[in-house]
Amino acid sequence: MESFQLLLDGFAAALTPVNLLYALIGVTLGTLVGVLPGIGPAMTVALLLPITFTVPPASAFIMFAGIYYGGMYGGSTTSILLNTPGESASMITALEGNKMARRGRAAQALATAAIGSFVAGTIATALLVVAAPAVVSFAISFGPEDYFALAVLAFVGVSAVLSRSLVRGLASLGLGLVIGLVGIDQQTGQARLTMGVPQLLDGIDVVIVAVGLFALGEALYVASRLRHSIPEVVPVGRAWMGRSDWGRSWRPWLRGTALGFPFGALPGGGAEIPTFLSYATEKKLARGATREEYGKGAIEGVAGPEAANNASAAGTLVPLLTLGLPTSATAAILLAAFQQYGLQPGPQLFDHNPALVWAMIASLFIGNTMLLVLNLPLAPLWARVLRIPRPYLYAGIIVFAALGVYALNATVVDLLVLFVLGLLGFAMRRFGLPIAPAVIGMILGPMAEIQLRRALAIGAGDITVLVKSPIAAVLLLLAFGALLTPLVRKLAERRQLAPTHIHEE
Repeated sequence: MESFQLLLDGFAAALTPVNLLYALIGVTLGTLVGVLPGIGPAMTVALLLPITFTVPPASAFIMFAGIYYGGMYGGSTTSILLNTPGESASMITALEGNKMARRGRAAQALATAAIGSFVAGTIATALLVVAAPAVVSFAISFGPEDYFALAVLAFVGVSAVLSRSLVRGLASLGLGLVIGLVGIDQQTGQARLTMGVPQLLDGIDVVIVAVGLFALGEALYVASRLRHSIPEVVPVGRAWMGRSDWGRSWRPWLRGTALGFPFGALPGGGAEIPTFLSYATEKKLARGATREEYGKGAIEGVAGPEAANNASAAGTLVPLLTLGLPTSATAAILLAAFQQYGLQPGPQLFDHNPALVWAMIASLFIGNTMLLVLNLPLAPLWARVLRIPRPYLYAGIIVFAALGVYALNATVVDLLVLFVLGLLGFAMRRFGLPIAPAVIGMILGPMAEIQLRRALAIGAGDITVLVKSPIAAVLLLLAFGALLTPLVRKLAERRQLAPTHIHEE
């Protein structure tokens, strides 16, 4: 009952004219930038991170919530019309959505993606309202060793589960942890890895890391691979759905939501796994002529994965707001935004800043509604945005990123660090190293170090203190299991291939 009252207070704050304007700007900018090929929600939020630091925290996070959901929707538009997923979670949408567009059903594909996103986002946000207070009451009992174990679980989960290669995922995590060490040690006061540069004594700003690795690195990588020609965009009319489309879509929307929300809340869960599971589930449940449509443009193959994608976005906010634990790249950048305002997500955030938290949660309902109203009639307009010539587009992104970072402290050192990190982000993509572990390592690394030192100090240097707490022991066991998962998967694949080779001989 208390949560419901706090949510009503959140709606009162979010429905003020100023905050409604920020929500509208957020969903519009998020969709606009998210529609562009190669630019997913994480890059969208990273790119627009610097522009909100002149506004109050509540307004900024309402805007970020809009950018987050808008970027998610924009990625589906790119996937359907261009067959170019802005992120890995949109790959399944491209699989069936682009086939629908090629058959002259782009309007229906865009409509089921928009309405499915609205349905999933609304249900998942309602689940967030219920789940967040329960997780907060549980998290209050956490000690330093529990928070350290939680950080280890996040590190391993994101590095092992979301990465194609365990070694590459851990290498990316190592880079992030090293970047997080730059600056003055908070306990000893010693400078670390500053190379004698005074501007680095306070560490590298999380905004510079996010913009450099995500926005700049992605822009350089995509610009280096794509041709300069204007992409071919499938024509699209006003997004709409017939009675048959509604009948075939509503069950996949609900099933996708049920899969997406819990996976989004898990460390390393992300949106990729539930979108693939949703697609596989819908294909398995299909019968008759509907089953034959798969691979040719089945509307269920767009409705389910898009719902799972958006539900997982709300799911990531549960551990982020209640534990300060980012489970995706976009959540890591949102955590960086909290830190810029001197706020640390976790149980204390709900106690000390309830107005901010519940206004942000309420704005998710508002932003979802705005996105539906905005995107259904404006689908042809977003299609025209895709015609922007690539050289202008990526040059603009680089200039905008540089201006945003320079505006933070007005120092040339920040720009040099930005471009070095941009080149690092480009190299990581070039050699297949995922970006998310690096960003999460950089943001959570200092917190994990402090909690580890506190736990060891409480235990008088006895390392067994890290497993004496039942919560810490369970979390470390889960981390160990996540570390073994890719190895077990490879062994299973080899066993499946072994009989085939024997038979061939």
